[in-house]
Amino acid sequence: QVQLVESGGGLVQAGGSLSLSCAASGRAFSSYVMAWFRQAPGKEREFVATISSSGASTDYADSVKGRFAISRDNAKNTVYLQMNSLKPEDTAVYYCAARSFFSLSAQKKSYNYWGQGTQVTVSS
Repeated sequence: QVQLVESGGGLVQAGGSLSLSCAASGRAFSSYVMAWFRQAPGKEREFVATISSSGASTDYADSVKGRFAISRDNAKNTVYLQMNSLKPEDTAVYYCAARSFFSLSAQKKSYNYWGQGTQVTVSS
């Protein structure tokens, strides 16, 4: 069992930056693939980024490549999402998710555990 708590959301102007954190409690954090998803009002929850259990491999949605960076610190049981060059269309609730399998995945149905989300609002 893994509990996930996101933090770091807020209001930022277009072109600005924000850093999200997701703190995990429970055992064996270092064995989980972690990911960030987001959900805008009236839209489906969509994949943003994922990182392997060791941190060696990452994958990103095309819409955030080159602007966002996912990382993790297994000693601190924390995964991060650095968001740069933010756009109004990045406005959404951002969710942290954990997957107890080896391979990376962009499919939300493959993730076992979810946080409660943190709001990111980008003004134009």
